[in-house]
Amino acid sequence: MDPMGEARSGPDVMWKQPIHTGEVPGDGTAYDAIVVGGGPGGASAAGYLAMEGQRVLLIEKAVWPRDKICGDAVGGKSLSHVKALGVKATLESTPHFRVTGIVFSSPKGHSVRVALPEEDVQRLEAGYALPREQFDHLLFNQVQQLVRDNGGDVIQGGDVRNVLYDDGAGGEDPGESSGDRRHARGVEVRMGGRDGPTHTYLAPNIVGAAGYRCPVAKSMLESSYDEPMVDRDHYCAGYREYWRGVKGCEDNVGDIEIHFVDTVIPGYFWLFPVAEGVVNVGIGMVMSLLDKQSKKLKALQAEVIAEHPLFKERFANASMIPGTGKGWQLPFGSPRKKAPRQPRRSAANGVFLVGDAASLVDPFSGEGVGNALVSGEMAADHILNGKSPMDYQEALWTALGPELTNSYRMQKMSRRAWLLNWFVGKASKKPAIQEMMTEMIASKEAQENLHSPWFMFKTLMF
Repeated sequence: MDPMGEARSGPDVMWKQPIHTGEVPGDGTAYDAIVVGGGPGGASAAGYLAMEGQRVLLIEKAVWPRDKICGDAVGGKSLSHVKALGVKATLESTPHFRVTGIVFSSPKGHSVRVALPEEDVQRLEAGYALPREQFDHLLFNQVQQLVRDNGGDVIQGGDVRNVLYDDGAGGEDPGESSGDRRHARGVEVRMGGRDGPTHTYLAPNIVGAAGYRCPVAKSMLESSYDEPMVDRDHYCAGYREYWRGVKGCEDNVGDIEIHFVDTVIPGYFWLFPVAEGVVNVGIGMVMSLLDKQSKKLKALQAEVIAEHPLFKERFANASMIPGTGKGWQLPFGSPRKKAPRQPRRSAANGVFLVGDAASLVDPFSGEGVGNALVSGEMAADHILNGKSPMDYQEALWTALGPELTNSYRMQKMSRRAWLLNWFVGKASKKPAIQEMMTEMIASKEAQENLHSPWFMFKTLMF
């Protein structure tokens, strides 16, 4: 019996059931668009395309039910897309944790609570936390039906082995790279494991949405442009466990917690309740910084839980759910000095990358679901309106760049223990700072104040 299922109303809950997606389409079938990856970014792109009458092929490598390692936070920006795709009411009918604030603590143990904007809380739009196994199942199940209702097809257990290109011979511009002359035209998909058959599917547009190992992203970046997919200064390693019985995490409404613990700097430790007494407990650190540590994330987390004075009592009567300790990578959307596009190239002729495949995870909070949903809608819009890959790249960074840049600055600030101690210590005593932080969560314009020396001086010192 699955102990996680028992904690969340038994093994018969809907997100532990298979999703039936119909017959595998025939070899050589053509579509308006192919979406590779059935997580939030892929589901968003496929759903928005299907709702506009596009014939879509949605391909997911796993077979539902499936887990996805994540911090499990679903921020406020996600909810308009969840609603537009027809999932919000279903989600709210299942167990979830409604987030009303964020608690931060410094290495010295100072803590500050940042309330989420009250109007968002009242409209139930401030954000949720729930396991990705649950969230992704609800979203994929809705979208696969939209795709099939609009003449498309869905494949589970489909491993994209190759992206097919027209090489664009002739008319070569000396200023163009070979990647600029290629145009994606389809994919080769292996079905049902190593010995399964391989089928070819064709489309003028391919959306890469298969996470940090996305084969579409890898093909475009490494094969077409000879650009690195992984930059360890801008990738984070994460480790997550689910626990029951953590003191202070018993309710279904309240705060998520981010702790800058002395033994974990330059990373952080989190506690994200996901309802019914279950808590996502995790730790994350930029990979180039983790390379310099003597201990790995799992060992660092075990040490915090067992020995740190802020947490050992809270975990004294808690138990980890067996089999839930897993690690993964988060491709941050932080700006990169030498990248030809920011945060890295995310489009080419016939290719649009979204979510983690486009390296869009928030560099400070680690949240990626919201940006995946946003980029999925943007990719769909550019496909529907025949806009160029360069237009998509520029629109994506215009929409998300200021927020990602500010988050990167905050991430770099959080690496300095003395600065964290000073800032959180001040914030814990000054309501004006707490109000400023609430505004920064709600407003991109207010986030800029964090980097105005005069504004910060007035707020902190007076």
